Amino acid sequence: MKFFVDTADIKEIAELNETGLLDGVTTNPSLILKSGRDIKEVIAEICTLVDGPVSAEVGATDLEGMKREGSILAEIAEQVAIKVPLTWDGLKACRYFAEQGRMVNVTLCFSASQALMAAKAGAAFISPFVGRLDDIGQDGLALIQDIRTIYQEYFFETEILVASIRSPLHVVRAAKIGADVSTIPYKVMRQLIEHPLTDRGLEQFVKDWAATGQKI
Repeated sequence: MKFFVDTADIKEIAELNETGLLDGVTTNPSLILKSGRDIKEVIAEICTLVDGPVSAEVGATDLEGMKREGSILAEIAEQVAIKVPLTWDGLKACRYFAEQGRMVNVTLCFSASQALMAAKAGAAFISPFVGRLDDIGQDGLALIQDIRTIYQEYFFETEILVASIRSPLHVVRAAKIGADVSTIPYKVMRQLIEHPLTDRGLEQFVKDWAATGQKI
């Protein structure tokens, strides 16, 4: 499974990228707002830090606006994945950019039928929001399983990019289902390696090593 981080915070991206575990970055209007910076500047800087796909979302909701804004974002770097909403105009924009050979991330997916339509439109990534489905009493990971089944049956190349992740459990379950990518908040990314028994064991090892009086 590929790991993307879901943030527009340069410091967070740089830290995670140093681990060698980061495969890409996703951003959205809310994250850009939180950064307090111009979207083009943020995306350009992120692209200098990471080698993988960097999702940059259009703000327009009409086809012509998406085509115009997507073209501007695409000029920033070859690795930019143009992010569009899962609407009729969004799917048209997806087809438009896909035919130009550009990566497109179709976002705000909440059903298997939507995921099927995005794949047929040529999406490089489909972003199902598991956490938001859980919030309304539905099983977000069940949607990932449905999409995996459909994509395997018809050999779609669209990658399942699990979004709206709230905990390490979401990541592990998505990996077991066979999702291609998880886009993970910085906090959850750090939580993936945390376990109280690891901390307890390390504390004991450090104590015992000190008691040996040895140095390496």
